[in-house]
Amino acid sequence: MLVQKVALEMFSKVIMRSPVDTGRFRGNWQVGIGNVPAGTLDLNDGSGTATVNRATAEAMGVKAGDTISLVNNLPYGPRLEDGWSGQAPAGMVGLTVQEFQAVVRKIGLELVQI
Repeated sequence: MLVQKVALEMFSKVIMRSPVDTGRFRGNWQVGIGNVPAGTLDLNDGSGTATVNRATAEAMGVKAGDTISLVNNLPYGPRLEDGWSGQAPAGMVGLTVQEFQAVVRKIGLELVQI
């Protein structure tokens, strides 16, 4: 349960931090468990709702010891991560990775209180 909740929180942060013009970049985040998804999706998701829902469904299948990936294979992704968009000047992935320990701590405390 901890692994799933942490994965979902991290993925949601990356997705929602993604800049939006047409919504194609935000809609192209893909989750892989035990694999790294290839290719791109023909999906515009400006709100991020469909993409977060898809990531949630995928994350429910992860368990301790699994390798889980979140990828965006659009060719302009590295530029966006490097601050090319004024909507995400600090990027998305690196910023979220810096918050990993705080996310684990927060979710761990929430689970202990249940």
